Order: sequence, then structure tokens, then C-alpha cells
Amino acid sequence: MPLHPRVPRSCAPLSFTSRRIGTVAAAFLTAAVALVGCSDSEAQDDASTIIRTTTNIAGAGVVGNNRDTVGLCPALAPLDPTGVEGDTRPVGHAEGISDIPADPQRIVVLDAAGLDASCAVGIWERVVGSATLNPDFRGDGDQPLYLGTGLASVPSVGPVGAPNIDAIAALDPDLILGADSLGSDTYDSLTAIAPTVFTATGQGWKDTFLQSAAALGRGQAGFDALASFSADAEQTGREIDASQTQASVIRFDADSIEVDGPNSFAGQVLAEVGVARPQSQRDGPVSVDPDNLEPVEGDIVYVRFAGPDGETFGREVMDSDAWYALGSVTDGRIFAVNDTVWSGSGIIAARAILDDLSASLNGYVS
Repeated sequence: MPLHPRVPRSCAPLSFTSRRIGTVAAAFLTAAVALVGCSDSEAQDDASTIIRTTTNIAGAGVVGNNRDTVGLCPALAPLDPTGVEGDTRPVGHAEGISDIPADPQRIVVLDAAGLDASCAVGIWERVVGSATLNPDFRGDGDQPLYLGTGLASVPSVGPVGAPNIDAIAALDPDLILGADSLGSDTYDSLTAIAPTVFTATGQGWKDTFLQSAAALGRGQAGFDALASFSADAEQTGREIDASQTQASVIRFDADSIEVDGPNSFAGQVLAEVGVARPQSQRDGPVSVDPDNLEPVEGDIVYVRFAGPDGETFGREVMDSDAWYALGSVTDGRIFAVNDTVWSGSGIIAARAILDDLSASLNGYVS
């Protein structure tokens, strides 16, 4: 059955979409929304009750572009007392067990997950250097702006995936936090500078966050933050009636389109909120032919762009006949989201996705 069946408005039964939109509009606007069924007059969704976006990209409403980051990173969390042996503590990670400072003071972070974790446990002011996000991959061209201006101004130690060892050494860190995707040779070079912790690539984002928090000496704060996030994700899901919506999530690269599978960061967050996914997106990432966009279809479609080249290609596709044939496009339910956030890893990024869902899941684009 198509996601958006076309039936004459004047004798259509109360649509699934209308019920969903009315429920969420009432929750957000604290007003009663009258849902119109079949009558002698033309039935309409009461779209005037939905909060509408005021900016768009190629017809897609933009959410999260005015994200408030003031006071985003909390105060420094208490230091974990357990496991401390003098001034150090042993921490297990992807490369083994390392003795690291119990309370690190000068931290270099080499991936987005570690930087997100430094904000979440309040230790971000001790980050003296960080790998810079590649603008061709993420789109920001600097440290991730969603974490606020403090972390955005942290000096770069080279691009993510290829850090500059000399630049790291010059910062005299007492802890280096990265991921095992950098490889054993890089790990050996880094441990010659300072104790180094590598999180494991391929595990869920929550496990990565907990490993990072433990390395930063704030493991308990990490557990507490995750518990709070899970409770808020469940609450958000109830407020937006998440299970009644099939959300498609796609990414435009420079010359290709891919839909997010359930194991992607965004896919995991949507699942925790309870958002359903189209059948074609329930098994894994899928590459999509620009001339056959059927796998893109959903009750709502979230799009993001891999840098300027991704946006250029995305705009071309979003101006094609195949794109305009999608029911979600006709209905005005396409939303552009921040690529750094939705492709990221970490609890601050996950909370940003919650905000984006609350602002858009049952909305129309002006």
C-alpha cells in the first residue's frame, strides 16, 4: 500500500496523517484541534495549527538551524573515585588496558564522539586540541558548531582520520582520546606522547559514549546522562506519537544518495524515540538510484547534505521529476537537518535529534 494514497478529498475518510498531525499539534500548542472527516464540503488538514518553518533548502523545511547552544555543556561532573591508584586509573579500551590520569587536565580529542562526550560530562574546558571535521564529509568545516562556541574554537590538530602527530605533541597533553579506526601504528605514535584511549569502532553510540566518559574520569556521570536521555527519548516519543510515523532518513553525497539503516547513529536514536521506518530502510543502508527514488519515500523525509558538493547534488535531485513524484514532497513533509548532528555520535547530538523530531515530525513545510 502506498504511504500517501490519493483519494478524493470530498469523500475521504479521516486520514492517518490527519489524526497524527492533530494529536501532535494539540500537544505542542495546547489547543483542541478539530479533525475533519467526510462531509458535503471539502475536508482539509488543519495545517494552520502546525508550527511551520520559515526557511527552506530546495523546498525542504530546515530544522535545527537556530539551535541554542548557550550553556549547553554542563558544569564539570564529579570525578569517579573508584579504580584510582595514586594519580592514575586503569581503563580498558580497544587497544588494551592503559593507565591514564585519574583526573586529566590537558586533553586532545581525535573524533566527534569524544568531543561530544567532553561536553556532556562538563570537562570540555580542558580540551586543548581536537581533530577538525572534514568539510567534504560533515559540512561544518570546523569543530562541530552544535556543541557551542567554546568547543568550536578549540585548536585543530589536523583532520579527523589523519591527525598531525607533531601538532598533538606540541600541546603537551596528558590524555589523548580517539578511535581504533586510526590504526595501531597511529596508536603507538600517540602513546609515545601521552596515555591514549581508543574507543572501539562499530559498537553502538552509547557504548562509545560510556568508554569516552570513563576515560575522562566521569563514567558515573556518563551512566546518569544516558539514563536521563533514555527517559527523555521515551517522553518525546509519546508527545509526538512517534510510532505512527514512518520516517525516511537520507544523505546526499557529492554524486550518490544513501538511506540510513537502523544501525546508523540517527537510526538508533529514532528507534529509541519509537519512530517507525519505511520497510526499505529496516535492514541496513541502501544506495538509491536518482531515477528511482521509491526507497526514499516515507510519511516524512529527513535529508542532509555531505558538505557543499552534497548540497549541490541534492538540489539537483530535489528538482527532478522523480523527486516531485514522491507523495511526501507533494504533501510538503521534507525537512533538511544538520549533517554533523545526524551523522554524529554522542549524547549531545542525540538530544539535538530529539529537538529536531519535536519540531518537525508531524509538521508541514510552508
